[in-house]
Amino acid sequence: MGHLLVIESWVGSMSRLLPAAIRQDGHEFTFVTRDLHHYLRAAPADEGPHPLLTARNIVTADTNDPDALLPRLEALHAALRFDGVISSCDYYLPTVARAARRLGLPGPAPEAVEAACRKDLTRRALAAAGVPGPRYALTDGAAAAVAAARGLGYPLVVKPVDLCAGMLVRAVRDERELERACQDLADFPVNARGQARSPLVLLEELLHGPEVSVETVTSGGTTHVVGVTDKSIGGAPAFIETGHMFPAGIGETAAAEAAATARRAVEALGLDRVVCHTELKLTPDGPRVVEVNPRPAGNRITELVRHVTGVDLAAACVDVALGRTPDLAPRPTGVRSAAISFLLPDTDGVLAGIDGADAVRNRPEVLELTLAAPGRAVSAATSNNAYLGHVMTADTQGPGARAAAERLLAGLRPRYTAAAVSA
Repeated sequence: MGHLLVIESWVGSMSRLLPAAIRQDGHEFTFVTRDLHHYLRAAPADEGPHPLLTARNIVTADTNDPDALLPRLEALHAALRFDGVISSCDYYLPTVARAARRLGLPGPAPEAVEAACRKDLTRRALAAAGVPGPRYALTDGAAAAVAAARGLGYPLVVKPVDLCAGMLVRAVRDERELERACQDLADFPVNARGQARSPLVLLEELLHGPEVSVETVTSGGTTHVVGVTDKSIGGAPAFIETGHMFPAGIGETAAAEAAATARRAVEALGLDRVVCHTELKLTPDGPRVVEVNPRPAGNRITELVRHVTGVDLAAACVDVALGRTPDLAPRPTGVRSAAISFLLPDTDGVLAGIDGADAVRNRPEVLELTLAAPGRAVSAATSNNAYLGHVMTADTQGPGARAAAERLLAGLRPRYTAAAVSA
């Protein structure tokens, strides 16, 4: 069995799914982090033992300084002998790829991962390969953005090149909104993991049409499409994912076109030995790539896929990290569609409770119901980091899981108290 080096992680569902996937095949892992308390203080008390308790070793090191980290990992490798290196956190995927190369372990090319994790580099690589995407401009501040916007035309989407979860991605309709969006980016110079951000601003044309994601696994130079997931978006002018369904409720032709475009994007970036989550808009002119994420999907999409197909994308991620061929053969599960809907705050305050949970929890179509505990300070949602919980449902007859999830979510009613004001 294998010994994996895990460099950081998220604190959401993948922080549990990935350790479980490592353990289920008898593997073990050593966890390296710069801030152990980041994980300990974020662990819900009602979800069982903390996943880090299953680690063989926990090592503290400055994961934000790859040049200092890599020699440290070499010394650990000499003593502990790793068979692969992995992470579920976007901000550390380039470091994981560099570590795999340095230690002689399986892994994607660092240059390919860096290009996938940086939205500006992705745009350049896909454009050079002729993979369809939005018209775009890369700028270095508000004045340059305003000038570039005149050429692109409004409405536009303003994006940071190096954040995730939809953070600070905004649709803008005019110069005033564009300047405000650029200022918001300038006011956020460091990400949630303490890493300095790039000041570059990406402008893209606003694409119209349904949004989907294509879940793929690339191994040995071949990209296998596991399936297509659809999604609902809300929170304008932000782009907040409010729900997903697998398989996508679109026609076979549209799904095939999306899958083919996603495969082209993965290949254009030069990605191999990687699980990818590629997001696309199905425009009237065909699929257009929004972004390519060189890791398994978040937001419990991997669980939607597993419930319908039996394919475990977290386990596939472990397999490719170990240089193994993952098992991607679908198996009968009795589920025809699975969906998730997210509960979002629409006001500022402190969560006092969520009414209606018992009626939802006892429904036979519910696979999961997860809700935030009272006492949490909230504000109106502006990114995918603001969820108060979710409902996951299954339909054993057809594509009705989304409608069920949305109907049940509507029965959940958050209550708030006013936030205390500091003197």
